[in-house]
Formats: sequence, structure tokens, C-alpha cells
Amino acid sequence: VQLQASGGGLVQAGDSLRLSCVASGRNVDSYNMGWFRQAPGKEREFVASITGNGGSTFLADSMKGRFTISRVNAKNALYLQANSLKPEDTAVYYCACRGPLIPTFVPTYWGQGTLVTVSS
Repeated sequence: VQLQASGGGLVQAGDSLRLSCVASGRNVDSYNMGWFRQAPGKEREFVASITGNGGSTFLADSMKGRFTISRVNAKNALYLQANSLKPEDTAVYYCACRGPLIPTFVPTYWGQGTLVTVSS
């Protein structure tokens, strides 16, 4: 399984970005998927996850109301819509897949990150 994330960039506070992740490999359209992020000097943290059929989503509390996770299985694609971005959202964002979602998302496969930088 390979995961390719894209969509990061430099934006101003209050702007929006949509991150994308395309998965390749067998059965990827059935795997739970999600996003994590790692800010400079900090540990990696959970952002959001979604079930294989897209029927259920989970968001970290600090992202609720601003971030939305979605997927299009026909395209093997995962998305993260990030609105009202704040400087503290600056991080490398990673997509990941295959693993349980409860009680926490523990993925097996990881993609390379895409850098999001939010200026004040």
C-alpha cells in the first residue's frame, strides 16, 4: 500500500486548504483512513479518521467545527478540508490507513507528509 499526500502550502490565518491523499494497493477502498499532523518540536497527533465506507468520521476536539474529513472510494482518495486555519495548525500532515479506529486510530500504513504553514 502506498499513500501520496498533497495540497499543503503557505496560507494566512483564516484561510482554507484542502489536503488530498491518494492510496494505491489492494483493498485500500475498504480500509479505515485518517490524518495525523506533527508540528515543529512536537509529537505527532491525531487529526481525523473515517471508516472504510465513509459512514463514520472522528475528529480531534481541537479540529471540530473547522476540519472535515471525507473520502471517495472510487478514486481511492482521502481528503481533509481545513477551514479557519490558525498559526498553531502549522505542521506536516500525514495520511494513514488500515487499522482500528476505536478507541484510537492505529494505522498500519503511512504516507509522506505535506507541509501546511499558516502565517499570522
